[in-house]
Amino acid sequence: MSHATPISELVRLPAAELAERIRARDVSCREVMLDYLAQIERFNPAVNALVSLQPAEALLAQADERDAELARGLHRGWMHGLPHAVKDLSAVRGITTTYGSPLFRDHVPARDGIMAERLRAAGAIFIGKSNTPEFGLGSQSYNPLFGATGCAFDPTRTAGGSSGGAAAALALHLVPVADGSDMMGSLRNPAAFNNVIGFRPSQGRVPFDDSADLFFDQLGYEGPMGRSVRDVALLLSVQAGGDARAPLSIAAGGEVFAGSLQRDFKGARLGWLGDLDGQLPMQRGVLELCRTALKDFEALGCVVEETSLGFSRERLWDTWLTLRHWLVAGGLAAAYEDPAKRASLKPEACWEVENGLRLSGQQVYRASAARSDWYRAVSRLFERFDFLLLPSAQVFPFDKAQHWPEAIEGVAMDTYHRWMEVVIPGTLSGCPVANVQAGFNTDGLPMGLQIIGPHQKDLAVLQLAHAYEQASDWFRRRPSPLLAAG
Repeated sequence: MSHATPISELVRLPAAELAERIRARDVSCREVMLDYLAQIERFNPAVNALVSLQPAEALLAQADERDAELARGLHRGWMHGLPHAVKDLSAVRGITTTYGSPLFRDHVPARDGIMAERLRAAGAIFIGKSNTPEFGLGSQSYNPLFGATGCAFDPTRTAGGSSGGAAAALALHLVPVADGSDMMGSLRNPAAFNNVIGFRPSQGRVPFDDSADLFFDQLGYEGPMGRSVRDVALLLSVQAGGDARAPLSIAAGGEVFAGSLQRDFKGARLGWLGDLDGQLPMQRGVLELCRTALKDFEALGCVVEETSLGFSRERLWDTWLTLRHWLVAGGLAAAYEDPAKRASLKPEACWEVENGLRLSGQQVYRASAARSDWYRAVSRLFERFDFLLLPSAQVFPFDKAQHWPEAIEGVAMDTYHRWMEVVIPGTLSGCPVANVQAGFNTDGLPMGLQIIGPHQKDLAVLQLAHAYEQASDWFRRRPSPLLAAG
């Protein structure tokens, strides 16, 4: 397909508007599928965002079924007829789900996970999966099965991770919206690296049953990504809501997220955490860009004030390491203990398991108690502030041939994920966190800001993100240069 061909109007539409046009039958699901498949054929090879793509004939047949349903007066829901690629860490019935690992090269789940089940019921058509690192470990989306995913603003650089495929696909209009998951910034870092929106919901907001453990595995959550906050909120309206299969899920349904996001933020108090009082190394330009973005919050009438965590950074990091080691070892120990399977695990996975197997029950308990203390500390911060802000990453997108940054401005990183320490306060709080766009450095590379809100104040975080989006308008102002070539 010639790169001189204009990009389809349908794939450029916000997902909310496209969904409405499908519902009104102004456009057919077949037309939408054809245009998205053409966009994927044209741009996916540049970034390697989508994998395990399904045959076009089968997808068009499903689109025809959705059109026939509309003709009979049946509208499944907000996602009726929308092409969708589920992150390759989530089970989808009938579609290869590899977790980025050679151990699952041919794994085809017999059933959907809760999230995929909900998306399917809402009318989505699964076109394939979005690329992710092996078992989601690391904020760089590379694996031995599919290779690395490139940034939509420079495909030689990483899209971030672990929802890197989802973020790059969104930026290049390969999908209308995208799901992701976030244990260590995986809905935030790739969104920042690709100039899109990512939202890590409150603990329990989006139920999941893919884990063997339903009670202690509470570090990573599934959530929505999109090109606009409105689209993100609509996807969350489908994902959210209690489920008996997930005993710690929040009972309230997702309907509220399909409503208005308008809200006056005059006088809202925002605490700027920055680089945690100089404790976090940041690549030159990150803090400066984020500080400039704070002016858009002030333009909304918000009052931005610098503040501190009020908690030991070292204790927070040690808590994270312990809980992460423990949970990863719980999931991968059986593979590690089999020498043949261990050979297929990347070094970072083996490191996590080895450290997890050395932990005592008391160490895990103390880490969980420390996490509880951090929740109490962040709750005290929310007595002074309505929201907290800090950068979404400590570096700009880096060479995708590099597995992870070994140093930031001369400061050595002692683990494969230390360079993403800035996301740990949000993760360990269990609170809702949005990534919004902060702008671009002189090399044309994007950065983002985290908005953290009080527990279960997901709607409030989305409302502030929406207001900021209206003031900053980064997605419309700076499309991917790959699209501009089209």
